[in-house]
Amino acid sequence: MAGRRRHRRGDLRQAQPPLSPAPEDPSPLEPATPREVAVAKRPSKKTCQASSSASTSSGTCSPDVWLDLLDCLLHQIIALISSSFSDLLAFSVTCRSWRAAFLSFPPTSSFDVPPLYLQPNIRYPPCNRSHASYSLLYNCEWQLTDPGKRSSSHCCSPPRNLPSRMEYLGYSYGHLILSNSDQCLLVDVFSGTTMRPPRLKFTGSNPNIYYGVLDGPINSSNSHLLLCSESSMFQWQVGSNSWLEHPVPVDMERIIQIVFLKGKLYTMDYIDGIHIIRLAPQLSVHEVEVDEEELSRGAAFRSLMDWLVVCDDMLLLVDLCMSIDKLPDLSVTFRVFSLDLSGVSARLTEVENLGNRAIFVSFDVRNAALSCTNPERWGGKSNHIYVATQSEDSDEPWTVVELGQLTRCETWRCLNFEDDQGERPENLWVLPSLVYDIGR
Repeated sequence: MAGRRRHRRGDLRQAQPPLSPAPEDPSPLEPATPREVAVAKRPSKKTCQASSSASTSSGTCSPDVWLDLLDCLLHQIIALISSSFSDLLAFSVTCRSWRAAFLSFPPTSSFDVPPLYLQPNIRYPPCNRSHASYSLLYNCEWQLTDPGKRSSSHCCSPPRNLPSRMEYLGYSYGHLILSNSDQCLLVDVFSGTTMRPPRLKFTGSNPNIYYGVLDGPINSSNSHLLLCSESSMFQWQVGSNSWLEHPVPVDMERIIQIVFLKGKLYTMDYIDGIHIIRLAPQLSVHEVEVDEEELSRGAAFRSLMDWLVVCDDMLLLVDLCMSIDKLPDLSVTFRVFSLDLSGVSARLTEVENLGNRAIFVSFDVRNAALSCTNPERWGGKSNHIYVATQSEDSDEPWTVVELGQLTRCETWRCLNFEDDQGERPENLWVLPSLVYDIGR
């Protein structure tokens, strides 16, 4: 970022108890591939009008009454349960007509449903520990937990007989992105199903792929997968048979995050530089000049880690920073800034309160940060940051920190900055691909 903190990031170690978690709910998640029930024949098009056949004199309802509920009524039900992924899943698999109503629900720019908490569990072969880092898909499974229904969990694993020497590149739109050099793999976090793009053909001098991101749901009509290496950015339109390769300028720092807002691609590099990138007709990079007036108010803080977050129509910068005033008793806190990109230079304005929103982050910045509105609907807390790691003195799987709250540097057991990003995924927040099907 021009004129901004050009430094390598700091380091933290260990942990403090989180705030109290949301209350438990005994309702479990449904299976990943539930059975779809048979459907009686009915009119193909329904409108929001009363029907004299919708009631019976006996006072009992036949199954057809539930199957033939009007779409407008079903949409009202979806709106009421939209804060629970478990309930949305159960609704979407009830029958074909309810599934159709689910897919036709008007899309929204943000979701009330909270992301699920993904905890990987990779069991390495005991006789071959020297290759453990390359055995990402060997005997692998992960657990998904709904923070609104703590007892609801779902275990998933990819199909067997997949390449084992895979490296983790990131998460995006309900999919883990994996690679073993020239072969990439997309794995649905909920169902475990995979998609295998065509093999890459390298022309640059450094073919090592280190980061991957989707620019939209894979079921959308014009979604792309982007892969980054030190020398190139590779672009694959989902469903096509080939890749496009865009050479990266030699003076451009390593990209660690990519987000998409209003048709534009925003990146953050290793030293916190923000860029706008255009891929057509050829790759062009515009560095965003940042007005540091607002940042100067935070002279008592040292930035440790940043995330770009798309929240409704806004682009936010979430900053984890260390309080210099508290030396030697080191403390950290989260600060949030909105980025106004309408002028010649970007203006940062500190957001003192997130209002009715919560933000979910992972300490592996390759994982997209997510936002959620109205978290109280599922037992969450507005104006809080949900951190995908445990605290030192608690068995809770994640930590909840209020925006601006000072926390000891020892709060988290393991803080994985991009310096130490490994080949396996750490704990992270995910929105399953089913959520992105709404309104499709």
